[in-house]
Amino acid sequence: MDGLVKNLVDLALGHPERGDDRDERDERSRSTWSQVVSGGSEDHDRISSNADHDTRLRPGGQEERYGRNEWESGESQPTMRPQKDGGANNDGWETVPKKPSKQHHKVHMDQRNSYKRPINEQEYSSDVDYGVNLEPTEEELADLSKALNKLWELDLNRLVPGKDYEIDCGEGKKVYQKGDMAEGSLFSWLSEDIFRRPTFSRFCSLLDNYNPHEGYKEVVTAEERQEQEAFIEEISRTAPIKYLYKYLLTKGIAPESYQDFKRMMASLWFDLYGRGGTSSSSSAFEHVFVGEIKQRREQEVSGFHNWIQFYLEEAKGRVDYQGYVFPRRRGEMPDSETQLLTIQFEWNGVLKSVSSTLIGVSPEFEIAIYTLCFYVGGEENHVELGPYPVNIKCYRLGNKIGSAFPVAD
Repeated sequence: MDGLVKNLVDLALGHPERGDDRDERDERSRSTWSQVVSGGSEDHDRISSNADHDTRLRPGGQEERYGRNEWESGESQPTMRPQKDGGANNDGWETVPKKPSKQHHKVHMDQRNSYKRPINEQEYSSDVDYGVNLEPTEEELADLSKALNKLWELDLNRLVPGKDYEIDCGEGKKVYQKGDMAEGSLFSWLSEDIFRRPTFSRFCSLLDNYNPHEGYKEVVTAEERQEQEAFIEEISRTAPIKYLYKYLLTKGIAPESYQDFKRMMASLWFDLYGRGGTSSSSSAFEHVFVGEIKQRREQEVSGFHNWIQFYLEEAKGRVDYQGYVFPRRRGEMPDSETQLLTIQFEWNGVLKSVSSTLIGVSPEFEIAIYTLCFYVGGEENHVELGPYPVNIKCYRLGNKIGSAFPVAD
């Protein structure tokens, strides 16, 4: 009789007869996801580094394959719609209200294979006359804020909210609050045409070249070096980088040769240096744009200030947006039009309690403003970028960029 009652209860709760098999499958699923979050055992310490493709479990029980050079293709998945809160199921059991499932998006990357060709065989954007004056004025040379605002005006590749993408800021929170205040993803949608823009596409090709665990010694392959050089070559044809070059040349910082200037930029952003007690384990690009996970004491995310990286990781289910951080100024709550946002999120289960990011700006713009602050500014640079009063923080590690990011003033 006891066995019959147990079987009836199991059936009512939706448990199959072969509960042991299901428990094993559930345990394997939890184990797989925990390896993604923590880095797993010593053999799997590096996420997608020693194998071309690893299988990872996405939240919700979906398996996802990705590797060091992962580029997804195919048709977009239908939107994941949340279940209604509460109510009863077909068996008459009352259901517990569930938080809506967060959307994951498929990302199309069409140019990946063409970027494997040698540098001199690749196609780049044409150098064009932008119809704007790229020579810095005396006022701009004397005032960093004016120079950075000029770069904002020169960011011709910046996206338009509502036209190129849409965000849902969700609910706000204090920095010390740990609960998830966002019912959905930060990005509601992003136009796929964005990834066909040359500088955006080449920027994306760099993001999977790094192990996010701080203190892991990086090894740069010939293909990755090629991607770095191609990215610098591509952005060097844009207005923000041309203005940056002329500005630093006038200040006596940049070399006369534009080719030498491009080499200077590649060295500044991609040369490896030590962080977390390990040599050659980090770079300016990795820290600022990709992000790192500190391993000492309690794990935490450091760096990771780029909106494109955020979108791509959110699309794969690795980022969980948890709401925006209340702005310092009362009454100025962010909305779908906001392009300077302070947020809280988890990356592979590790918390980033506060992170500021410029939404929709181009890769060349961010490279330009942080480079200019590094060479001409200080650790704190209170400036204006279009409508936003902002403090561009720029920290040094010797003669390299240790970190750089915006903070809303």
